Amino acid sequence: MSGLSAKVRVARLADRQAGLVSAIQLVALGVDTRESSRWVGHGYLLPRLPRVYAVGHRAASVAADLWAAVLYAGPGAMLSHATALWWHGLLDHRPWPLQVTTSRRCRSLRGIRVYGRRACERILHEGLPTTSLEQALLDYAAVAPLERLRHALAVADYRKVLDIAAVRATAGNGRPGSTELRKALARHEPKLAHTRSPLERLFLPLCERAGIPMPDVNVWIAGVLVDAVWRQQKLVVELDGRENHSSWGQIQDDRSKELRLRAAAFEVIRYGTRQLEEEAPAVEAELRREHGLPA
Repeated sequence: MSGLSAKVRVARLADRQAGLVSAIQLVALGVDTRESSRWVGHGYLLPRLPRVYAVGHRAASVAADLWAAVLYAGPGAMLSHATALWWHGLLDHRPWPLQVTTSRRCRSLRGIRVYGRRACERILHEGLPTTSLEQALLDYAAVAPLERLRHALAVADYRKVLDIAAVRATAGNGRPGSTELRKALARHEPKLAHTRSPLERLFLPLCERAGIPMPDVNVWIAGVLVDAVWRQQKLVVELDGRENHSSWGQIQDDRSKELRLRAAAFEVIRYGTRQLEEEAPAVEAELRREHGLPA
């Protein structure tokens, strides 16, 4: 590769990094600061972050945002915490700010939180360096609500990337997040992976607290996709969040689905956000009665 022109060498590296290179990489490729400044002046290098450049164009993409954060943090940096879990597909929403870990001293920027750590295992996923899943779960456990952490564990289990023994080993005593991660492991529930909304993730822990067997969630009954069902009890629970079931057409569709479920001998109960958040004891009592359990 030494016989290639500097621009070709830079372009080849940038192709592997969503069109980006760092100032350190430019020097390693034989482009001194005077030449790189000239390229900036000519528009070949476009500043993206301090010491990070887009090569030839500034096309936006998710991968480019992530690479920019990693390159900004320097050699050996990697996605971490919630950002690593999201890139691995274990969280629903892209975190803000993006989180990266590095062994170098580097300040955070708006939209990029940089964590310093002397040593950390670095793996590749979909072309980007991240911490191990076990380390990302531990880091997430230090800041995330317990139920969100449990959901991430369930999704990892569903995707067959959860090594419970490795997670337990990572959750050593005294490390930030270790107590919370052990609590989440003790209450690990794979069915949480099948939830599709925050309201469903609120409903399953409510069933746990009430001592009610876990329902199947988001399954088809009598041609209807239901939120939760206990097949033996012939009981369906539908959960109406703030963003759902608001239009007249949606309300009519819900009534039609209820007719089909009742025709198949299923009872249908509906709960909304207020019931689960503010009237949970009443919901728990009702479900216990439906299951023949003492109130």
